[in-house]
Amino acid sequence: MNYSFSNRELELKIELKRILADSPVGEVLAEIPKLSLPNWWLAGGAVRNTVWCSIFGNDCKLVIKDFDIAFFDLNGNRSQELAAKEIMTNNFPNYEFDIKNQASFARWRNGRRTYSSTENGIMNWLHTATAVGVKMNLQGEWDFFIPYGLDDLFNGIIYPTPEHMDNPDASNKSVEFLQKCPCLKVRN
Repeated sequence: MNYSFSNRELELKIELKRILADSPVGEVLAEIPKLSLPNWWLAGGAVRNTVWCSIFGNDCKLVIKDFDIAFFDLNGNRSQELAAKEIMTNNFPNYEFDIKNQASFARWRNGRRTYSSTENGIMNWLHTATAVGVKMNLQGEWDFFIPYGLDDLFNGIIYPTPEHMDNPDASNKSVEFLQKCPCLKVRN
């Protein structure tokens, strides 16, 4: 049984790479390693919306609002984030970037806790389909961080991560997703 789960996961990773490689995500992804940010991942809406638009086509009006690049540096500061954002904006002037050090997240965002790693931060994003990280190294090899698997992403399921089960922000975001992409389903 675990064998078929592994095959399914591998197939979904291959499909994810195929979809993202042929999109703005693939273009941006190739430039991020040059920033030399420690333990970085591209995650969030750019990944999620690219997949959902690929699956649901014209019925899905979700767009890439920005590219969320999360990294972890205990000694980092806000200027590190801003410098990386400036580089990416200069390289891609038509795109927006949100680059955040998960080690310092709680220092500047009230009510947020400190994360122990980039992965810990991504695991606590609002929805399982949003908590999907991708990266590419300088040799062009892809890697994935999928703490909740890829089924919700590929099945168009909106489901809060454990941290956000009772968070009104997760519910409000679900409504927003459904307005723009009515093919999605909310799982309770």
